[in-house]
Amino acid sequence: MNTPRPGVGIDFGTSNSTAAWFDGRTLHSVRLEHGSAVLPTAIHLDREFASLTGQEAISRYVEENRGRRVELVAEIIGEAASGIGAVDMEITGELETQRRTLYGPLTDRGQPGRLFLGLKRLLGDTEHERLPVFGRYFRLVALLTPILLRIRQTLQRELRAPLATVHLGRPVQFEGREAGASTLAVARLSEAASHAGLGDHHFYPEPVAATLSWLWRAQPGKPGIALAVDFGGGTLDLALLRHDGMRFTVLGTAGASMGGDKIDQLIYRTLLFPALGKGERWQRVVDGYDVDTLFPFEEFETGLLNWPITHTLNQNRTRTMVIDRVAKGGAAAEKFQRLLDLISFNFGYTCFQAIRTAKAALSETTDTFIDIPEINLKLPFSRMQFESLLAEPLATLRQLIDQVLDQAGLQPRDVDMVVRTGGTSQIVAVRQLLEELFEGRVVAHDPFTSVAAGLAIASYHGWRYEP
Repeated sequence: MNTPRPGVGIDFGTSNSTAAWFDGRTLHSVRLEHGSAVLPTAIHLDREFASLTGQEAISRYVEENRGRRVELVAEIIGEAASGIGAVDMEITGELETQRRTLYGPLTDRGQPGRLFLGLKRLLGDTEHERLPVFGRYFRLVALLTPILLRIRQTLQRELRAPLATVHLGRPVQFEGREAGASTLAVARLSEAASHAGLGDHHFYPEPVAATLSWLWRAQPGKPGIALAVDFGGGTLDLALLRHDGMRFTVLGTAGASMGGDKIDQLIYRTLLFPALGKGERWQRVVDGYDVDTLFPFEEFETGLLNWPITHTLNQNRTRTMVIDRVAKGGAAAEKFQRLLDLISFNFGYTCFQAIRTAKAALSETTDTFIDIPEINLKLPFSRMQFESLLAEPLATLRQLIDQVLDQAGLQPRDVDMVVRTGGTSQIVAVRQLLEELFEGRVVAHDPFTSVAAGLAIASYHGWRYEP
C-alpha cells in the first residue's frame, strides 16, 4: 500500500522561524537550532560573503563589534561641475570649470560583517528590492534564501527524504506602504522558497494554521466558532473559523504590524533611557562661552533602540560627548558611564535580552527587575508599570477583534472558543482583555510552534486557502 507522504509546514517569522511535519497521526516539531525548535530569522554575511544563519549569526555579529571603535567615512562617488569662471582672461584667455567632489552616505569601512534581521518586514516594500552589502547589492530574495535553505535541509535530514509539498505561513496582511504589498511579499517569499529547494509550496494564513493545530489536539470536539489570536514578535493576526471536527470555514481575518519587538522598544525608551542620561543637562564651554543645555540624547536614540546598529555609536564624535559629560561629574555621571559602557562594548543585544527576560517573568509574577550587570543597572519593573505602557497594543487588539467579528456579523457571545498563541499573547494584560470579552472561553495554545504544526496538518491534507 502507498503511504501518504508527510505534510510539512514552515512558519517563516519576523523574529523567529519554526518547522513541523505531520504523518496523519503524530505532529513533529523540528529542532532547527541546537536542540531548540525556534530558529532566529537572522543572516550574517562577512566580507567574503560567507553566510551564517540563526543564533550563530547574531552571536558572531555581537562579538565582532564588541569594543570595536567605529569610524564612519563618506565614500567618494564622483565629481560634478559647479560653475564656469575666468582664470585670467587678459593673460591666458582661458575659462576654468569649477568642480566639486560628490560624497555618498557614511559607511563603516572597518565593519567585519553585516547582520540582517526582520527581513520579513521588507517583503511588501517596493523600495527594498536590493540591499547594499560591502560594495555589492543583494536582492532581498537572496538574503532570505539561506535561512529557508537551512530549514529545508534540516527537514530533509529528519525525514530522510526529499520534501514533496510544503505549506508556508503568511500573515493576514504583510507590512507595506503601497497597495499590493501582500501580493509583492508573497511573490518574493515564494521566489526565495524556490531557490531554497522548496519547489511545491503553498501559502496559508498563520492564524488559521494555529487554529488547525488546536482543533487537531482538541478532537473530538463540539462544532462551534473559534477565534485565533496569534500575537507574535512582529505581527498580530486574527482568524475566525466555524468548525465541525477538522472541517471548517474561515469567516474572517484581520492583522496589524504590532508585535513583541515594538513593545520591547517601548520598554527600552520608557525605562532604560532615563537611566542612561536622557533628560540630564550638559554644561560646557563653546567658543569661550559657558553653555548649559539638555544633553543631546536624541542623537543616540535610534542606535540604542535598534541593537544591530548600537555599535555605530562607538565612534569619536559620540564618545567625546559622553566622556565629557562623565568628566563633569555630579549625580548623573553614573548614568552616562552606563551609556559609555553600553556603546563601547556593544551591549545593545544584552539590554534587549534583559528586557525580554523581565517581560516574560511578569507573566508569572507581579514584580521583577530588568537586570543588566554589564552596565551596572538593575531596574525594578512591575506588572503595573508594564500594563501602563500597553495602551496602544491593547487598543489595536480590541480594534482587530471588533473588525473580524463585524466581517462575520457576530458578537463576542457567539464565539465558543478563543485560541491564544504567540509569545506576546502570554502577557497578562492581553490575557485579561481576552477574558473580559470571552469569559471562560480562552485557551492557551503552544505559543511558538502552533503555526508550523497547523501548516503541516494543512499540507498533509492538501488544503489550500483562497481569500
